[in-house]
Amino acid sequence: MFEQELNLYWKTVVDTIQDGVMVVDIKGTIVAANKGLEKITGYSQTELIGKPCSILDCNICEIVRGNKGEHWCNLFRDGTVDMRRCALVKNDGSHIHVLKNASLLHDTEGRVMGAVETMTDITEIIEKDSQIEAFRRELMAEDSFQGILGVSNAMQQVFDMIANAAQSDAPVIIFGESGTGKELISKAIHDVGKRKQNPFVKVNCAALTESLLESELFGHVKGAFTGAYQNRQGRFEAAQGGAIFLDEIGDLPLSTQVKLLRVLEEKVVERVGDNRPIHIDVRIISATNKDLLKLVGQGAFREDLFYRINVIPITVPPLRERAGDIPILAESFFRRIQLKSGKKIKGISNDAMGAMINYNWPGNVRELKSAFEYAFVSCQETLIQPFHLPPAIFQAKIPKIRKTAVSREETKRKQLVEALEKSGGNQSEAARILGVSRITVWNWMKKFGIKPVRKFAEDSS
Repeated sequence: MFEQELNLYWKTVVDTIQDGVMVVDIKGTIVAANKGLEKITGYSQTELIGKPCSILDCNICEIVRGNKGEHWCNLFRDGTVDMRRCALVKNDGSHIHVLKNASLLHDTEGRVMGAVETMTDITEIIEKDSQIEAFRRELMAEDSFQGILGVSNAMQQVFDMIANAAQSDAPVIIFGESGTGKELISKAIHDVGKRKQNPFVKVNCAALTESLLESELFGHVKGAFTGAYQNRQGRFEAAQGGAIFLDEIGDLPLSTQVKLLRVLEEKVVERVGDNRPIHIDVRIISATNKDLLKLVGQGAFREDLFYRINVIPITVPPLRERAGDIPILAESFFRRIQLKSGKKIKGISNDAMGAMINYNWPGNVRELKSAFEYAFVSCQETLIQPFHLPPAIFQAKIPKIRKTAVSREETKRKQLVEALEKSGGNQSEAARILGVSRITVWNWMKKFGIKPVRKFAEDSS
């Protein structure tokens, strides 16, 4: 009696299952489907029942009917499908990833009467796996050095200097405009050096007042000034055995410069309010976007300190001088922000990339990253277009460097014409005047559409 009642309510039971359930007959025609399958596939039961199961276009289903015609599907040949990942095509044409189980159904006499399949939606899991893989690719990017991207010759030279500086304990100073990545370079020097297991401490010299800066750098003792309620360790002590990064060192007040010079010369610090020296073993890496020699000439920076910190100088080129790196930087920022935002933006249009390459980037790499933050807010399409970028970028005129390239070609043509006129059309003599080969003159003539007249041919014979 219980089994008969259960059979009456089987559909209610199956419809409470969140997974998709489908029953097919021996010909593969769908004879039953639950609400879970409707939700997963987007098809209604009416649209599914009576249709061949191939309507779902499962990518692991194999039509194996051969010459014998014994089986139309590998399920009926093998008898079961266990925990197989596959992709289905939904009613709207999109794909969904599912985990499939299937088994044959037999009647009371053991004859196959059909099959039942269950499908678990694992699309979200697959997407998470894809994100993890994207993060892994980002971390293992071939065009990077310690997370710093660049394939240009200028950046390759910087990478070489980082590797060389890492093998020394001498002070390093990094010159470069704001936003070029000086802090990343300082961290890379530490991370590939012999002190990498020890602390790396950062201090922004421009962010603190003179009194606070000395306390931050050297520490203080209790009662040294109002608010000094207890002894405090300074950044130099915190960096013991490692490295300290002094960002914007050009903003150090002269009084602090004197104390920093003593640290470099004697390897000791004194806490504010105390005269007991504390010996330290810290590598100093500094950075600035200012012309320190100019500041030395103005009396705003000590000359002796300059030469103490300027042992291994590294100059980071501005982004406008390494435009060849813009595409890989752009792709990197795009991928990172895409993963973080979750927006379904698929890529960067060629026009948008062209606008970025043509832009002057006064804010350098930091500005490029901000441009993508802006674009992901403004873009509601599948591709980032020029008008999705900040107005300063997509409205910018073609930079002077592009105009200079055009005028150089015009100058070259003018010089060629003048040389041919002076030589009476003799290409060998024109080549001598220009300091190039005769073949080069011939190529230039072809490029600029300058055709030799009869006089040229007569003179060269």
